[in-house]
Amino acid sequence: MAREQDAAWKAVRRFLLIGLIIGLVSLFGLWRVENQRLERFRNALTDEILPKTNFLLKPITISYQILSDFKSYTKLYQQNQDLKNELQKMEGWKEAALQLEQKNAQLSLLNNVKLDLTINWVTGQVVADSGSPFNQSVLLNIGSQDGVQDGAAAIGGLGLVGRVSGVGQNTSRVILLTDVSSSIPVVVQKTGKSALLNGDNSLNPILNFLEDKRAIRPGMRVFTSGEGKVFPKDLLIGTIVLDTSGQLRVNLAAELEELNYLRILFKNTVDNLKKPGSLILK
Repeated sequence: MAREQDAAWKAVRRFLLIGLIIGLVSLFGLWRVENQRLERFRNALTDEILPKTNFLLKPITISYQILSDFKSYTKLYQQNQDLKNELQKMEGWKEAALQLEQKNAQLSLLNNVKLDLTINWVTGQVVADSGSPFNQSVLLNIGSQDGVQDGAAAIGGLGLVGRVSGVGQNTSRVILLTDVSSSIPVVVQKTGKSALLNGDNSLNPILNFLEDKRAIRPGMRVFTSGEGKVFPKDLLIGTIVLDTSGQLRVNLAAELEELNYLRILFKNTVDNLKKPGSLILK
């Protein structure tokens, strides 16, 4: 029974295939014949089939359009990423240029500081800071082999920033004027009044033990006095300001928050010390 059904199904398929071939051949031949009736028939057949063909092709057309749009979007996305990368590179170059400009400006300021011809110095780069509000100091990439001596004055920008306290062969540490352990003798411009400048871990050190405060006005400049041979005389420190409590302080000429290079004075500026760190006045 099964064999008879298979044989019948094969016969049907063979018949349909032969019919399809004959139909296609006939249709091809019919399409090639030149005849007015056949021409009208062909036109009618075309009018009937073409809209259905367009309907069937519409999903394909839409899919193709979606694919084209996706390719365009992918291309635009890649172009956008390339532009972002270029922008990041330009921002990096801009930042590097600004840093070089700042370093150049600081070195120019150091060159503008006028020092006694008998004073020698060496310029070092700040490589680290204390990172602590209770110990304000910076580390330089110069040391004893460069002529740095313990207790030497450190100049940054247009004014004094501190003193050397600890010297290695290739590095040295500078205690800033703002550090609580810093205390140096100073003199107020024009008045000649002496005082002590004491750090208290704020940006503006305190002006203590000032003679006749009535003669002192905000804006007056403060210099090193040279007393005790701690620092050379007449190094600019900053200008006097008055805080909210009425305390006289000094706004430093050097910007401690942007220190990149310091000039260390040595030889004729500091006497040989028997004990390192003995220049801290208490």
